[in-house]
Amino acid sequence: MADRLTRIYTRTGDKGLTGLADGRRVAKTSERIEALGDIDELNSILGVLRAELTTEDPLSPVFFQLQNDLFDLGGEIAMANLDYRAISPEMITELESHLDNLNEQLPPLTEFILPGGSRSAAYCHQARSICRRAERQMIRLCNAEEQNSMGAIYLNRLSDLLFVCARTLALRAGAVEVYWQPRNKSKGSQ
Repeated sequence: MADRLTRIYTRTGDKGLTGLADGRRVAKTSERIEALGDIDELNSILGVLRAELTTEDPLSPVFFQLQNDLFDLGGEIAMANLDYRAISPEMITELESHLDNLNEQLPPLTEFILPGGSRSAAYCHQARSICRRAERQMIRLCNAEEQNSMGAIYLNRLSDLLFVCARTLALRAGAVEVYWQPRNKSKGSQ
């Protein structure tokens, strides 16, 4: 593989603009770049989460694939071309399959749970909340410019998967899920 980056700094973004894959310059505060930033942040926290797991953990390859998918989604957004589609309905079906398989191994959820349970579960909840933000930003992008809506659907399903993964990680660690206690019903804090 040829070197992709020979120099990390270019100074071309010093005035608040950045380049898209097609060479166009756009504001760093544009809906498109905001979406790319949220997806990059999500990918980063998934990297932290993967670092918490052993390589033998069955979720490790799932998270690795998710990171690659998010990179593909970022590429799709950076291309800004409706003819280039990296996110497909099959990818969403794959997320749903993982979700269903993990969820059927969990006890029924009867209350809202607080993020936490174990360190890896807490990171997974953080990834879920970042994913929700990325989804909202993708929807803003789709409303502002032409963009493949599959990305927003993918992120919606991914946030559901991350919630189930967080529950799985907490229970696997032997942690007890902490239920939300509204202040007016609480008899103390956890």
